[in-house]
Amino acid sequence: MNRLDRLIASADNALRTLAGAVHASRPHPAGAPAAGDDAMTPVERRLAGGLMRVNHVGEVCAQALYQAQALTARSEGLRERMLVAAREETDHLAWTQRRLDELGDRASLLNPLWYAGAFGIGLLAGRLGDRVSLGFVVETERQVEAHLASHLERLPAADSRSRAIVEQMKVDERRHADAAEDAGAVALPAPVRGAMRAAARLMTATAQRI
Repeated sequence: MNRLDRLIASADNALRTLAGAVHASRPHPAGAPAAGDDAMTPVERRLAGGLMRVNHVGEVCAQALYQAQALTARSEGLRERMLVAAREETDHLAWTQRRLDELGDRASLLNPLWYAGAFGIGLLAGRLGDRVSLGFVVETERQVEAHLASHLERLPAADSRSRAIVEQMKVDERRHADAAEDAGAVALPAPVRGAMRAAARLMTATAQRI
């Protein structure tokens, strides 16, 4: 595709992401719903909904980041790598969106803001060069993996469906980080990593409620 085609495709992805018009290409990690799957108290259900809303926001941001980094990639190989990762993250987006529906909860009202902010960060990372862009993928995915591990500790024990989704997401994020490292990623400076963690904490605290 030429640059205009890529811009149109990226805009289409943004609209589908924010409209919720996404579909998973892989089977649902938890399979079909069954009786007793959601035997939770109202408090547990609210907690699960808030945590899965945060995870859904993370996948909205992942779409924005990968699309922006694909647009600014200097090599066709890296561009295709970013687009493949974005397609895999679409499964996460669809799974978390479906889980919110099952819980009777909603996506974050600030999703357009999250998408725009993540897209801008992705453009900046891409402009700094392919190896830096890959380094950004590594750090992002490592932080997401740790974040998902914390959610596994916090999710209600009875919420087996959410836990299955988060477990599979964690496996995929680790694989994405490992692949970026193998492709020649450079380690980001400590201040940058710290700023990324601070931004993630702010997003998490806000998205769990709004």
